[in-house]
Amino acid sequence: MDIRKELEKRILIIDGAMGTMIQRHKLLEGDYRGERFKDWPSDLKGNNDLLVLTQPRIIVGIHKEYLEAGADIIETDTFNAQKISLADYDMQSLAYEINIEAAKCARTAVEEFRAEHPDRAAEGKWVAGAIGPLNKTLSLSPDVNNPGFRALTFDEAVEAYYEQVKGLVDGGVDLLLIETIFDTLNAKAAIYAVKKYFKDAQKAELPIMISGTITDASGRTLSG
Repeated sequence: MDIRKELEKRILIIDGAMGTMIQRHKLLEGDYRGERFKDWPSDLKGNNDLLVLTQPRIIVGIHKEYLEAGADIIETDTFNAQKISLADYDMQSLAYEINIEAAKCARTAVEEFRAEHPDRAAEGKWVAGAIGPLNKTLSLSPDVNNPGFRALTFDEAVEAYYEQVKGLVDGGVDLLLIETIFDTLNAKAAIYAVKKYFKDAQKAELPIMISGTITDASGRTLSG
C-alpha cells in the first residue's frame, strides 16, 4: 500500500517515544550487554539502539504495543544508530548492522501483528527508518571561546548518515524519518545523504519525513 496515496485519504498516526518504553523494562547493564558484549570495555547501559542486537524481543514487543494502540507508522529503534553517536560507546563499527537489525525488528512486529489480527490484515502499517539529529551540531561551536570551531564537518555527517540510510533500506523500511532535528544544517546533511544513497544505489527513492524540534540556550528540548 502506497503511503502517499493513503495520506491523501486520511491522517496517519505515528508511534510514540521508544526510550520511555524501554525504561519501563528496568534493564540493567547486563541486559544491554547480552552474551555478545559481556566483555565490552565501556558501560553500555543507556545505549538503547544496541538492544536490537541484545534484546530484540523487547524492541519487537514495544513496536507491537504501538501497533495494538492504533499506530499506522512505527519508527525503528535507531535514533542514535550512526557512527558519530555510537562513538560514545566505541561502537562505530556496528552502525550498519544495528540499522539492519532494527528495521528487521520493526518488520517482524508488523508481520506478527498482522498474523495475530487477520481481520486487520488489510490495514496499512509502515516502518519508518528513524534518523536522529546526531549528538554534534554543524552550525554551532561546542567551544564558547572559539565560535568558529566545529566538532564535525558536513562531509563527516553525510558519511555517517549515508551508512545509516543504507542499513535501514537494506533492512526493509518503507520510508525514512529524519527526526527531532534541531540544526537545519544537520537536516541538510541527512537529506543529502538520503538522496546520494538512492542515486548511487540506483534505487527508487523512499518517501522522506522530517520532524524538527526547538531547544533553549542550554540545549534542552522544548518541543518536537
